[in-house]
Amino acid sequence: MVEINLNRRQFLKLSGATAATLAVVELGFNEKEVHAKTKEFKIAKATVTPTICAFCGVGCGILVHTKDNTVVYTEGDPDSPVNEGTLCSKGTTIRQVYTSEKRLTKPLYRAPGSKKWEEKSWDWMYETIAQRTKETRDKSFIEKENGMFVNKTEAIASLGGAALDNEETYLLAKMMRGLGVVYLEHQARI
Repeated sequence: MVEINLNRRQFLKLSGATAATLAVVELGFNEKEVHAKTKEFKIAKATVTPTICAFCGVGCGILVHTKDNTVVYTEGDPDSPVNEGTLCSKGTTIRQVYTSEKRLTKPLYRAPGSKKWEEKSWDWMYETIAQRTKETRDKSFIEKENGMFVNKTEAIASLGGAALDNEETYLLAKMMRGLGVVYLEHQARI
């Protein structure tokens, strides 16, 4: 007679494996049928794109599943060192930012004193923003203060967001400092 020395944990593992094997063998398991059913899954054959959540300054990793240029599912990125696959309630619903019928797809502009918003082209918006930024800077630029060169403007402020990566944040900060902006902040610090 062969004696088997098993502790309780090993016995339970062996019992579970034996029960699972008998269930598959005795009850039947059709691999082709199971494979055919997986083709109906929402994310089967979807393109997965890693991104960063835009709701707060934490920068949680998100995996976005798309089919035919449509977002079908989002989930936390388990490879992200920030959130390790978990998401808060806002991050979980980030798909709605893309799929919402209320999502804006064109820039809207409201003239001073007007009560109506009107659609404008991106070119018009970029040109107007650049023009107004230059006008504001030129009107409010302070070259010297108390006999010292300060080269600053206090009429413009910049607030970065969590959706910006390190490189974008670096370029934004360089541009704002080049304009002489003093009030330069980031969402993560607020």
